[in-house]
Amino acid sequence: MSIYDSLNEQQREAVYHTEGPLLILAGAGSGKTRVLTHRIAYLIEELGVNPWNILAITFTNKAAGEMRERVDNLVGFGSESIWVSTFHSMCVRILRRYIDRLGYDNNFTIYDTDDQKTLMKDVCKYLQVDTKVYKERSLLAAISSAKNELISVEEYALQAEGDFGRKKIAQVYAEFEKQLKANNALDFDDLLVKTVQLLQTQPDVLEYYQNRFRYIMVDEYQDTNTVQFQLVSLLAGKYKNLCVVGDDDQSIYKFRGANIRNILNFEREFEDARVIKLEQNYRSTSTILNAANAVIRNNKGRKDKTLWTDNGEGEHIQFRQFDNAYDEAEYIVSDIKEQVESGRRNYKDCAVLYRTNAQSRMFEEKFVVSNVPYKIVGGVNFYARREIKDLLSYLKTIDNGKDDLAVRRIINVPKRGIGLTTINRVQDYAAEREIGFYEALLAVDLIPSVRRSAGKLESFAALIEHFKAESVHMSISELMDLIIEETGYVEELQADTQEEAENRIENIEELKNKIVSFEESCEEAGEQPTLSGFLEEVALVADIDSLDENTDYVVLMTLHSAKGLEFPHVYLAGLEDGLFPSYMSITADDPDEVEEERRLCYVGITRAREDLTLTCARRRMVRGETQYNKMSRFLKEIPMEYLSTGTVFEKEPEESGKKLAYQQARQAFKAKAFAVNTPPKQFAVKDGAGPGYDVGDRVRHVKFGEGLVTQITEGGRDYEVTVQFDAAGVKKMFAMFAKLVKVD
Repeated sequence: MSIYDSLNEQQREAVYHTEGPLLILAGAGSGKTRVLTHRIAYLIEELGVNPWNILAITFTNKAAGEMRERVDNLVGFGSESIWVSTFHSMCVRILRRYIDRLGYDNNFTIYDTDDQKTLMKDVCKYLQVDTKVYKERSLLAAISSAKNELISVEEYALQAEGDFGRKKIAQVYAEFEKQLKANNALDFDDLLVKTVQLLQTQPDVLEYYQNRFRYIMVDEYQDTNTVQFQLVSLLAGKYKNLCVVGDDDQSIYKFRGANIRNILNFEREFEDARVIKLEQNYRSTSTILNAANAVIRNNKGRKDKTLWTDNGEGEHIQFRQFDNAYDEAEYIVSDIKEQVESGRRNYKDCAVLYRTNAQSRMFEEKFVVSNVPYKIVGGVNFYARREIKDLLSYLKTIDNGKDDLAVRRIINVPKRGIGLTTINRVQDYAAEREIGFYEALLAVDLIPSVRRSAGKLESFAALIEHFKAESVHMSISELMDLIIEETGYVEELQADTQEEAENRIENIEELKNKIVSFEESCEEAGEQPTLSGFLEEVALVADIDSLDENTDYVVLMTLHSAKGLEFPHVYLAGLEDGLFPSYMSITADDPDEVEEERRLCYVGITRAREDLTLTCARRRMVRGETQYNKMSRFLKEIPMEYLSTGTVFEKEPEESGKKLAYQQARQAFKAKAFAVNTPPKQFAVKDGAGPGYDVGDRVRHVKFGEGLVTQITEGGRDYEVTVQFDAAGVKKMFAMFAKLVKVD
């Protein structure tokens, strides 16, 4: 039996089509890596292609390693001659040999992110750039964006004419490149840009690599940017044997420079291109795939394809709407724990996915309280994030000032011009006299070795003392607002245009949510919320030992981090308009923004193999304030036939009963207190007739429009119906007066 007999018809077609441009539209879970590796084997074993003439490019070292391992297993002898690498690794190999043609030495240095930041500081200092106006990170981001679009220093300067801000960036760009070359160094963007420049300006080098790589395969093609597209086009320019594999429905990295047009316009860029669709999914149930298809079909900028599977129908998708985000997190954690305790799942079978990193905080706390092991992938523990540790260090310093690490962490955050040498001298003085670091700061005039920086140190100490005095009559949330305002911490982040800055600001807002929740819980318990109490609670939640990779844990991650992964049970949380899709995408003039968010939703849904749970909350605390949200438009795009709905968080029976009894008694008391002694209107309910619709049905109201029936309660006189209207929110009404009409 041939190894190719195990492939389906479309996969075999993609393997056997070896000549000319080929676009393989590989849907989620359709076995694209299997196709690529078998295609390489077919070229070598059946067509006699020299392994030396094959190039396979992917995006991550992990993916390249996995592909290399599979190729070695299939091909065996000679496979080591195949280039299987990332874009950057491939470019380094080429540049090490030929970059002297561009005026560099071949032993060039590669600058990482920290090196770039250091160099940018030197550039700004040399050019006397005001880094309060032009933040170093923003300048680096602008230069990176220009390089990704193959915009040279000269072109950038021409485009900047008439724009003072861009002219300043152009000046920095030119000096940055000048100093890079003087240092014989390249940054990561340069690895791609310089390779393209080399191939464009050195015909013999281009011809060599075109003859070398007669068969080129590129994975995750939907994630390529302009410079990567140009590089691949140059290499494949002679023989045209370019095979690209990707899925436009999973293009979710626009913020990193990915250009979805590269895959959508492939046939236009490469004449006589063949397109093969891999639509059979080997991962998920048909219910999950049908839901994913229904959502992504609403995008206009896509190539038509529909995923299907032989895996069977599977369970309905669980949809739960909660009153608040607290209940949402509690339900998900309890549901995971119940599945594990019943033996249906292991912790590692479950993944919680969300739109923003800030959402992890509440889940982390619930997992800790419930003693459920978890691991954050593609991020760090919420309380271990830089911006959170910075602000908590301010609170710790205000609380007692004895935490030397906390004081030293924030003494120059935000930047105050206090250098490491000065900090070390204060530390030495404190150690000699066996006093705390902050105590030494209060007597800085007695430290002769820091006289030049004494004013800055005194200003910092005065600021902390000011915060201490204000904290006596302020709530913790008010104190946090004061710290953020008077230090300018968030303003410094806002000056940075990178997505990382937006995430950090979102995390700070989530910290404020945590503080408000702590204060509210103390007040409900009849206790006075204190700064010491808050810091103690945070410390208990944050003090979690890192988990071993081989242990059984629940995975938490953003949707962007989840791409390429799969889990038996996925919980997709926070499906609300304003959160997912994000508020920025909804309010943007560009409709492509919402389409990218929808692709992100499609990626999230297709991570699930067997079970999928979708959740949202009616209200969620954002920036320390409670906001009321509509359920996500993406939820409404999933046909009801695939959903099993529920709206109430189900606690333990005894606890739930007590809470219900308490709520009913409270409502009865309120009703009695404000009752008017008029005879109630009488209604007659026909036995067994019902209102003409059930929970989960879509209905229409003459005033409120369409909505979802979430609860029906039978009374003595009429049915009380609860409806989640698309536009008007949640409404309770009597069926007789509401005159709701079921929507088919």
